[in-house]
Amino acid sequence: MYFFLILFFISLFGIILMIGRKLLLLPNNTSNKKIESILTSEFFSLENIKDVTIKNLKKYGFVILVITLRISIKSSHLIKKGYKGTKNKMIKMVNVYLFGKRNEEKEKKISNFLKKVSDYKYRIREIKHRIKEEEGME
Repeated sequence: MYFFLILFFISLFGIILMIGRKLLLLPNNTSNKKIESILTSEFFSLENIKDVTIKNLKKYGFVILVITLRISIKSSHLIKKGYKGTKNKMIKMVNVYLFGKRNEEKEKKISNFLKKVSDYKYRIREIKHRIKEEEGME
Protein backbone atom coordinates (compact mmCIF):
# COMPACT_ATOMS: atom_id res chain seq x y z
CA MET A 1 0.00 0.00 0.00
CA TYR A 2 2.87 2.35 0.80
CA PHE A 3 4.29 1.70 -2.63
CA PHE A 4 1.15 3.00 -4.32
CA LEU A 5 1.06 6.05 -2.05
CA ILE A 6 4.67 6.86 -2.95
CA LEU A 7 3.91 6.47 -6.65
CA PHE A 8 0.88 8.73 -6.26
CA PHE A 9 2.85 11.49 -4.57
CA ILE A 10 5.70 11.24 -7.09
CA SER A 11 3.26 11.59 -9.98
CA LEU A 12 1.49 14.45 -8.16
CA PHE A 13 4.83 16.20 -7.71
CA GLY A 14 5.62 15.72 -11.41
CA ILE A 15 2.25 17.18 -12.44
CA ILE A 16 2.81 20.19 -10.15
CA LEU A 17 6.22 20.75 -11.75
CA MET A 18 4.77 20.62 -15.27
CA ILE A 19 1.93 22.99 -14.41
CA GLY A 20 4.28 25.30 -12.50
CA ARG A 21 6.63 25.44 -15.45
CA LYS A 22 3.80 26.49 -17.75
CA LEU A 23 2.51 29.05 -15.24
CA LEU A 24 5.96 30.60 -14.91
CA LEU A 25 6.15 31.10 -18.67
CA LEU A 26 2.74 32.72 -19.09
CA PRO A 27 2.60 35.82 -16.85
CA ASN A 28 6.25 36.90 -16.86
CA ASN A 29 7.02 36.41 -20.54
CA THR A 30 10.50 35.39 -19.50
CA SER A 31 12.84 33.38 -21.61
CA ASN A 32 13.07 29.65 -21.41
CA LYS A 33 16.72 29.85 -20.34
CA LYS A 34 15.93 31.27 -16.89
CA ILE A 35 13.23 28.69 -16.18
CA GLU A 36 15.39 25.83 -17.43
CA SER A 37 18.27 27.03 -15.25
CA ILE A 38 15.97 27.00 -12.21
CA LEU A 39 14.58 23.57 -13.00
CA THR A 40 17.96 22.09 -13.91
CA SER A 41 19.61 23.04 -10.64
CA GLU A 42 21.29 20.38 -8.49
CA PHE A 43 18.02 19.47 -6.82
CA PHE A 44 16.41 18.62 -10.16
CA SER A 45 19.43 17.05 -11.85
CA LEU A 46 18.70 13.83 -13.68
CA GLU A 47 21.63 12.02 -12.10
CA ASN A 48 20.41 12.88 -8.61
CA ILE A 49 16.87 11.78 -9.45
CA LYS A 50 18.19 8.59 -11.05
CA ASP A 51 20.29 7.68 -7.99
CA VAL A 52 17.43 8.32 -5.58
CA THR A 53 14.95 6.30 -7.62
CA ILE A 54 17.35 3.35 -7.98
CA LYS A 55 17.98 3.29 -4.21
CA ASN A 56 14.27 3.46 -3.46
CA LEU A 57 13.41 0.83 -6.06
CA LYS A 58 15.96 -1.57 -4.58
CA LYS A 59 14.71 -0.97 -1.06
CA TYR A 60 11.02 -1.25 -1.91
CA GLY A 61 11.66 -4.16 -4.25
CA PHE A 62 13.20 -6.06 -1.35
CA VAL A 63 10.28 -5.16 0.92
CA ILE A 64 7.76 -6.32 -1.70
CA LEU A 65 9.71 -9.56 -2.16
CA VAL A 66 9.66 -10.27 1.58
CA ILE A 67 5.94 -9.48 1.83
CA THR A 68 5.03 -11.74 -1.09
CA LEU A 69 7.11 -14.59 0.34
CA ARG A 70 5.43 -14.23 3.73
CA ILE A 71 1.98 -14.18 2.16
CA SER A 72 2.71 -17.23 0.01
CA ILE A 73 4.11 -19.23 2.93
CA LYS A 74 1.23 -18.35 5.25
CA SER A 75 -1.40 -19.04 2.60
CA SER A 76 0.15 -22.42 1.73
CA HIS A 77 0.19 -23.30 5.44
CA LEU A 78 -3.49 -22.36 5.78
CA ILE A 79 -4.39 -24.34 2.68
CA LYS A 80 -2.56 -27.42 3.98
CA LYS A 81 -4.25 -27.08 7.37
CA GLY A 82 -7.68 -26.75 5.78
CA TYR A 83 -7.01 -29.67 3.46
CA LYS A 84 -6.02 -31.95 6.34
CA GLY A 85 -9.08 -30.92 8.35
CA THR A 86 -11.51 -31.51 5.50
CA LYS A 87 -9.78 -34.79 4.64
CA ASN A 88 -10.26 -36.09 8.18
CA LYS A 89 -13.90 -35.00 8.21
CA MET A 90 -14.55 -36.68 4.86
CA ILE A 91 -12.94 -39.93 6.04
CA LYS A 92 -15.10 -39.90 9.16
CA MET A 93 -18.26 -39.22 7.15
CA VAL A 94 -17.44 -41.97 4.65
CA ASN A 95 -16.79 -44.44 7.46
CA VAL A 96 -20.02 -43.56 9.21
CA TYR A 97 -22.39 -43.40 6.24
CA LEU A 98 -20.94 -45.86 3.74
CA PHE A 99 -19.04 -48.38 5.84
CA GLY A 100 -21.12 -48.21 9.00
CA LYS A 101 -22.86 -51.52 8.23
CA ARG A 102 -19.61 -53.20 7.25
CA ASN A 103 -17.99 -52.12 10.51
CA GLU A 104 -20.87 -53.63 12.45
CA GLU A 105 -20.51 -56.85 10.47
CA LYS A 106 -16.82 -56.98 11.27
CA GLU A 107 -17.58 -56.50 14.94
CA LYS A 108 -20.12 -59.31 14.75
CA LYS A 109 -17.54 -61.55 13.10
CA ILE A 110 -15.10 -60.80 15.88
CA SER A 111 -17.71 -61.55 18.52
CA ASN A 112 -18.66 -64.76 16.67
CA PHE A 113 -15.02 -65.75 16.62
CA LEU A 114 -14.74 -65.16 20.34
CA LYS A 115 -17.89 -67.20 20.90
CA LYS A 116 -16.45 -70.06 18.87
CA VAL A 117 -13.20 -69.91 20.80
CA SER A 118 -15.06 -69.96 24.10
CA ASP A 119 -17.21 -72.89 22.84
CA TYR A 120 -14.06 -74.82 21.89
CA LYS A 121 -12.56 -74.14 25.32
CA TYR A 122 -15.74 -75.39 26.95
CA ARG A 123 -15.75 -78.53 24.80
CA ILE A 124 -12.08 -79.17 25.58
CA ARG A 125 -12.83 -78.87 29.30
CA GLU A 126 -15.67 -81.33 28.96
CA ILE A 127 -13.44 -83.76 27.05
CA LYS A 128 -10.69 -83.42 29.68
CA HIS A 129 -13.25 -83.97 32.44
CA ARG A 130 -14.58 -87.10 30.70
CA ILE A 131 -11.05 -88.42 30.21
CA LYS A 132 -10.27 -87.88 33.90
CA GLU A 133 -13.51 -89.64 34.87
CA GLU A 134 -12.76 -92.59 32.56
CA GLU A 135 -9.21 -92.86 33.86
CA GLY A 136 -10.43 -92.66 37.42
CA MET A 137 -13.02 -95.38 36.83
CA GLU A 138 -10.71 -97.72 35.15
